[in-house]
Amino acid sequence: MSALSGVLPITLTPFTDDGSVDEGSIDSLVEDYLGAGAHGLTILGIMGEAAKLLDEERERVLRRYLQATAGRVPVVAGVSARATRMALDYARRAEDAGAAAVMLAPPENTRNLDLVFEHFRLVAEAVSVPVVVQDEPVNTGVVMPAPFLVRLLDEIEGCRYLKLEETPTLPKITAVKQRAKEQVGVFGGLGGLYLYEELLRGADGIMTGFGFPQVLVGTYERFVAGDRAGAQEFFFRYLPLIRYEAQLGVGGVTIRKQVFARRGAIASPHARFPAPPVDELTLAELDDLIAAVGL
Repeated sequence: MSALSGVLPITLTPFTDDGSVDEGSIDSLVEDYLGAGAHGLTILGIMGEAAKLLDEERERVLRRYLQATAGRVPVVAGVSARATRMALDYARRAEDAGAAAVMLAPPENTRNLDLVFEHFRLVAEAVSVPVVVQDEPVNTGVVMPAPFLVRLLDEIEGCRYLKLEETPTLPKITAVKQRAKEQVGVFGGLGGLYLYEELLRGADGIMTGFGFPQVLVGTYERFVAGDRAGAQEFFFRYLPLIRYEAQLGVGGVTIRKQVFARRGAIASPHARFPAPPVDELTLAELDDLIAAVGL
């Protein structure tokens, strides 16, 4: 089935030092991601600071990423919003711009799962591209149990993929893969913390914002080539850095932007307020870890 598989990084939205969208750094980021071997890109996600963009900026980021990618890999566009009408508009704009799929989370704090189901149905029926169902309870406040996710994927034709962000992801991957009647593409996240184990459980890839996507690509490609021992060894080599970078309460996108800026993929590590700043001790520890794992 799957037109989407492998490593599809959640991309950054780069800004200049004064906080303006940096379209030139979008171009260099695309080349960085694709140079690392990414099998696709996921734009306008949480790590892309989509909620901090003005509507005009959002449209510019969407179209610049698609222009820079130039059809070399599929691009998934985040379309999550607090209201269904907004998500519908974002999804239609993404399809019109050339996105291969859209990624949609539940509206924030909508605890009535019947309303959540209807939200996904309305958006999926409004576009012809597939919908990636984003299970992200920390930021949305919405818990979607495995049986509900299976219902979404089985009963809404356009919902063909699932991105899991709930800890632990592993039991959910197994539950969805075993219960879904239709073939479903399942992706992990969580900074890459459980990539190897997720692949063992049958995940089709990962969508996350880790600052060295080549590590995720190398793990995935070894695994799908049948070299499980090699994939495990390669993944475990870099796991200390993955673990450190995943301290979302410490820096989140700010840490990752520092990594990409250090590698020259973006001109500035600026993250829009209220992103928490990263202190100098944390940055020194980060630099030490990057050197220790040989990156």
